[in-house]
Amino acid sequence: MVQVLPVDRRAPEASVVAEAVRVLRAGGLVALPTETVYGLGARALDPAAVARIFAAKGRPTHHPLIAHVTGEAQARSLAASWPERASRLARAFWPGPLTLVVERAPHVPAAVAGGGDSIAVRAPSHPVALAVIAALGEPVAAPSANRYQGLSPTTAGHVVKQLGDAVDLVLDAGECDAGIESTVVDVRGERARVLRPGALDLAELRRVLPEVQARVERVEGERPRVSPGMEARHYAPRARLLLADTRDEAERIAYGLASGGARVGLVTHEARQTSVEHELVLVRTLPHDPHQYARQMYRTLHDLDDAGVDAVVVQGVPNDEAWWAVADRLRRGATK
Repeated sequence: MVQVLPVDRRAPEASVVAEAVRVLRAGGLVALPTETVYGLGARALDPAAVARIFAAKGRPTHHPLIAHVTGEAQARSLAASWPERASRLARAFWPGPLTLVVERAPHVPAAVAGGGDSIAVRAPSHPVALAVIAALGEPVAAPSANRYQGLSPTTAGHVVKQLGDAVDLVLDAGECDAGIESTVVDVRGERARVLRPGALDLAELRRVLPEVQARVERVEGERPRVSPGMEARHYAPRARLLLADTRDEAERIAYGLASGGARVGLVTHEARQTSVEHELVLVRTLPHDPHQYARQMYRTLHDLDDAGVDAVVVQGVPNDEAWWAVADRLRRGATK
C-alpha cells in the first residue's frame, strides 16, 4: 500500500516535510498538493527519478514536465536564457499558477523537457509544495499525479485511486484551491504566447503583458511538445464525456441515453429543476462562475466515474475568455 501522510496545508509539519525529502533524495516519487492540482514529484535533475514519473503515469517520454521551484532565482538556474518578460511575469504572479517556458540550460536533463530544448518552470503557492522544494534545495519535476490523459487529481484520494503503489508517498493536505492546472506561457521568441489556459486568467496576464498572444496549439502523435497539456485528448474521465451546447440539449441527450438503460451523469451550470426525472440520471449543478466551476469540475467528474456512470453529458459553458480554461479542458476530455 502507498504511504499517505496527512499534512497541515498552512503550516506543514517538519517531520512530514523531512519524510518527503528523504523519499525524493532516494529517487522516489512523492505526490504533492499544489494550489492547482496534485503533482507527482521527483528530483528534476535526476534522470532516473524523472523516468519513474513517466513509467508511473504511462506518459510518453517526449511529453515535457514542469519543474517546480521556490522562485525566480531557482528558475533561472534551469534556463539558458531568461527574458525580461519572464521576470515581469514571475514578479507579478509567483508564487502562483503560472508556468513559464524558457530555453533549457545544458546541465538540465533532456528527459525532464521531453527531449526538447525548452524547460517549463513554475513556483507553486501551496505552502506544502514550497516547503518540500525549499527543504530539498533543488527543483522538483511534478506533472499532475494521474494516469496519462486521465482526470487530474484534486484530492489525495484521486491520486491513490489512479496511481496506487506506483507512488512512494502521498502528502494529503485536502482539496486543491484552484482545481485546474496552471496557465502556461511561452516567453521565448519575439512575442509571448499562451500554450495552455489555466488557473491564471488571460485578463490578469494582459495587465502585466498586454502583448501576450492567446493561441492554444493542440498536438497529436509523435510531434514534439514544448509544454505539458498540449495533447488533443487529455483530462478525460473513464466514462464517455459528451458536450451539449445548451441545458435543454444536454437534458435531451442524457435522458435519451438513460431511456436505453445507460447510467448517465448530467452536469449543468444552471440552477433549475430538470424537466423530467429518471433514476439513471445523476444531475450535478456547478456554479455559474468560472473559478468556482473550475474548482469543482474535476472532483465532480471523479465522483461520477466512481458512481459507475456510462456517460457524462455536460452543458456547454459561456463562450468568453473568463471560461477559456474550463472550455479547453472539457473539449480535450470529450469523446470524439
